[in-house]
Amino acid sequence: MKFGQEKGIPTLSSYEISNFHMHQVEWLPIITNPKHPDFHINKIEDIKDKKNFHVQPHRKIFHDFFFIKKGFSIRTKGLSSYKIEAPAIFFLPAYQITEHKMMSENSEGFYCHFDESIFDFFPKLILSEQYYFFQYQSNPIISLLPKTISIIETIMERLFSLYMDENYNKNLVSVNLITLFEELKAVSINTKTSENRKSNFEITKRYKNALTEHIYEFQSISDYANLLNITPNYLNKCVKAALDKTAQDLLKEMLILEAKTLIKHSQLNISEIAVKLCDQTPSNFARFFKKQTGLSPKAYSEIS
Repeated sequence: MKFGQEKGIPTLSSYEISNFHMHQVEWLPIITNPKHPDFHINKIEDIKDKKNFHVQPHRKIFHDFFFIKKGFSIRTKGLSSYKIEAPAIFFLPAYQITEHKMMSENSEGFYCHFDESIFDFFPKLILSEQYYFFQYQSNPIISLLPKTISIIETIMERLFSLYMDENYNKNLVSVNLITLFEELKAVSINTKTSENRKSNFEITKRYKNALTEHIYEFQSISDYANLLNITPNYLNKCVKAALDKTAQDLLKEMLILEAKTLIKHSQLNISEIAVKLCDQTPSNFARFFKKQTGLSPKAYSEIS
């Protein structure tokens, strides 16, 4: 099933995600709770029909993670597809395109999503700076060692208990989330390098995040430089130093990612995508797409 012609790739709030899921899979329990708009957790075991669990491409304005202690699941981040094999956690930062393709019928674990506002208790915390797994370009999967599984499971059970408690304590939830992230940071082999701490890496990371959030609004380097309060030359210098690519290269990559997703998963035709995404004529858009991918939009749409 493809989503609505006018919406393209939907960007969902915590209030909208339940409706999005309910139109595609049989789900129990409801995936969000108006009482706790900043935090949700549910047990994977409560999904009725795991075999047919498939959620079309979308974005969320909040972060989520998927802890699988038994079985496996397949999910995407951008155009990359990942098989999450237990025991592991899959992290997805806000505003990333994702599709949940399937999960095994024996899957067990927890799904959790939260808004960064839940960390008001930690006013100086910036997740993407403190924990690499909330960065746009990071590998989303953390495989867990046997000695770590029981620790993570205990924290997840505690978070679930707090969520179900009538006297919901937001600060306790935030403390337990931070405890979980610190435990994972301590055992992860993906530690930050010194290069990651340099300003060019931080600017590049913020630029990538801005691209994912504002790609429909802005298609010029100057616009993104203004968003980041820097000059276009400085933005390009930082990106080049961090990735050996230009800022324009990353902008083109994001446009192509968005275009590919719209071509494959929306009901928009090529002309509509050209206008919606790039404000271009269909012929200009087709030339751009073919130059970047080697295929015309029509040829790409025919690939299974």
